Amino acid sequence: MKKIPFVTKEKVEEIVQSYPTPFHIYDEKGIRENAKAVQEAFAWNKGFKEYFAVKACPNPFLIQILHEHGAGCDCSSLTELMLSNALGIKGDDIMFSSNETPAEEYEYCAKVGGIINLDDITHIEFVEKILGKLPETMSCRYNPGGVFQMSNGIMDNPGDAKYGFTAKQLFEGYRILKEKGVKHFGLHAFLASNTVTNEYYPQLARQLFEVAVEVKERTGVELEFINLSGGVGIPYMPEQAGNDIRVIGEGVRQVYEEVLVPAGLGEVAIYTEMGRFMMGPYGALVTKAIHEKHTYKEYIGVDACAVNLMRPAMYGAYHHITVLGKEDAVCDHKYDVAGSLCENNDKFAIDRMLPEIEKGDYLVIHDTGAHGYAMGYNYNGKLKSAELLLKEDGSVQLIRRAETPQDYFATLDCFDIYGKL
Repeated sequence: MKKIPFVTKEKVEEIVQSYPTPFHIYDEKGIRENAKAVQEAFAWNKGFKEYFAVKACPNPFLIQILHEHGAGCDCSSLTELMLSNALGIKGDDIMFSSNETPAEEYEYCAKVGGIINLDDITHIEFVEKILGKLPETMSCRYNPGGVFQMSNGIMDNPGDAKYGFTAKQLFEGYRILKEKGVKHFGLHAFLASNTVTNEYYPQLARQLFEVAVEVKERTGVELEFINLSGGVGIPYMPEQAGNDIRVIGEGVRQVYEEVLVPAGLGEVAIYTEMGRFMMGPYGALVTKAIHEKHTYKEYIGVDACAVNLMRPAMYGAYHHITVLGKEDAVCDHKYDVAGSLCENNDKFAIDRMLPEIEKGDYLVIHDTGAHGYAMGYNYNGKLKSAELLLKEDGSVQLIRRAETPQDYFATLDCFDIYGKL
């Protein structure tokens, strides 16, 4: 399947008159259409809610678009809670899934009425001590341990993950919560990342639904919501087939009818916490070829670097690249596409077959809408780029300005940088 950029060469040439490369740009039309599809896929469940994983793309303009389509926020830190609250997203529209959590973060979550999703059984006492009493609604994160395997192979190894309650701790945790006055209960688990298979959510759902039935039998606690969390991935490579969210939703429904309904749990709400699936394909990093180098390999140097997108450097992750204006040209040149950091892993592509690239060409690096800008940093004193929104009417809106040296030096107010220049 050919990857086609949602922004054209002509549009980029227009944009750079106001906002120079590199920049991240997001597709409003695609975001809205996908958000509608998710809601439709789970419309069979009257309590369904998607809690967008803020960590994937913490931009208020984009979160607001999703909120307009019914999404809440999955937060993992104080600043993410603050951002959600500033958008007017509070109460049970916030799911706070954190780990090794400082006291002040639990305090703030309680202040804005968010649902605390406990990561460990010892946090029950910790939260009670901080807040004086436990909230009426609480959730527990389950880690079954072992290896999570599906028909297409091993997906992940929960037993090595630092997150969640063991099965034994989970049952004991619900007993303690019930004794301490908690009235509304939820269950959460995340077992695999970026799965590109329609089987993942239904199989995870079966595992959690069966646990929910056991929780009821052992403790008398009837769960009110089950949070399938994230893990629904996207096809980064052109040859991959993407997930079909409607097929996934129907698969979860079938398991729901098979496991929960006969157990008297037919009112349980289904929650999701997707980040990558909600935003990943609808963001792109646009960068300009500024150098070419001919040594032991052929290099194209661009004006972006791992500061703008660290996944290739950190994980060796694949991101497809389109050379704008050369979409139909033959890919007969082998390049490493490199940034300017003083690290040899600062490469967006290695030995990638692409059309001939000339200095001045614009490159679109696909699928950066999740864990793209969000994972940026300032190594080498590099500054993070602007974020732009390509609106449905074709106009472009600045939704985060590019960083400046003043931003970089702002926390050094104890040292007079500018007075010494």
